[in-house]
Amino acid sequence: MTPLPLLSAAGVHVTFPGRRGAPPARAVDGVDLDIGAGEIVALVGESGCGKTTLARTLLGLVPPTSGRVTFAGEPLSYRSRALKSYRKRVQLVLQDPSGSLNPRHTVYDAVAEGLRIHGHPGDEREAVASALSRAGLRPPERFFLRYPHELSGGQRQRVVIAGALVLDPELLVADEPVASLDASVRGEILALLLSLRDELGLSALVVTHDLGLAWNIADRVAVMYLGRIVETGPVEEVLTSPQHPYTQALLSVLPESPATPVVLTGEPPDPSRIPAGCRFHERCQALASGEADRAGVAESCRGVAPAVLGGGVGAGVACHLRR
Repeated sequence: MTPLPLLSAAGVHVTFPGRRGAPPARAVDGVDLDIGAGEIVALVGESGCGKTTLARTLLGLVPPTSGRVTFAGEPLSYRSRALKSYRKRVQLVLQDPSGSLNPRHTVYDAVAEGLRIHGHPGDEREAVASALSRAGLRPPERFFLRYPHELSGGQRQRVVIAGALVLDPELLVADEPVASLDASVRGEILALLLSLRDELGLSALVVTHDLGLAWNIADRVAVMYLGRIVETGPVEEVLTSPQHPYTQALLSVLPESPATPVVLTGEPPDPSRIPAGCRFHERCQALASGEADRAGVAESCRGVAPAVLGGGVGAGVACHLRR
């Protein structure tokens, strides 16, 4: 029997009202996504594709317009008491540690904040020291009375991670967790996240625009475009043999890629004006090059929306060329 996913999104839509009479914006438009226990899933896509909105929905910060989020098999409740309990089990790690940490709070107070909000019954000092140690700040007591400005960027990000770990969560949602760090420090933080998975059994959803980061940390990758998952599967399969033209384009511009770089023309369409057919077709190199015409699918690309992908462990691609 296949075990239940730890976190699951089924048919999730998030629609925001249009401004000044504009149509509603479909930021997340029918997403299925599962995250298993002890699994790291990378959610990848350009800015504006809906990945941060989806992450906030999975965290309970944005209620879905329709669809369902479940955690450990139970539907997510949006009542305040239930959400408070849920957010103890699912913690957010933001991309900018400088913006996440109150400059007037010591490291100790920053990490202890979650314990105080949730009324931790145990030894606060011991819990803070343990979280800092697990985040790689050792000896932890050395950092208790420091302020954020006294730390390096990597140390500040470790404090943010410690603030999440102090509540012993089961899942981390990390939104661009290394985007603001120097290249020399990024590898250390990624190695820390991997060690937390291996040592604590933590799951993680890592939101990023960087497919190279996904290669280094994820077990599975989901590529998002204009509110939908367009390709998903084990990281080795998706990144060594990408099937969707969008994934191929994203990979082609990585420095180590052997492929000829594909320059995506224009910006993703406005989510309030999603085009008919495949939502990527206006920027698709397979249509521009005639490949879709030769395959006899160009008309479908322009007029028929590919099926929504399932969110499970198997590979999938929402593309008429790969049907």
